Amino acid sequence: MQIEYEEFDTVEDVFMYMSSAAPPMKNTMPVNSYKGYVMSFIPLSSSNDDTYLMIYAKGTLESGIYEFDFTSKSFKKVDSIERADKNYFISLTPKRNTIADFAIEKL
Repeated sequence: MQIEYEEFDTVEDVFMYMSSAAPPMKNTMPVNSYKGYVMSFIPLSSSNDDTYLMIYAKGTLESGIYEFDFTSKSFKKVDSIERADKNYFISLTPKRNTIADFAIEKL
């Protein structure tokens, strides 16, 4: 497995990156809060070579839905996805994530 890294200073910066890289009309994206990092993995190829880009910042998020406003670069925890003009992140805290474990070990 090959991991490439893109580190950011804040969770807001991770959300900015993910919001700008998301396919059009997709406003819900998953992130993991795991072992002191908020992260997302993006496959870098469509073949079976197992190369991923880990986008991350040090920090933690509770599990739940976060509404992110790109203009103000701010986020808040919400109960539901309601607005088409906002991006939403679903934060999960896995019990175990082998790709993240491998990537964190290589940092």
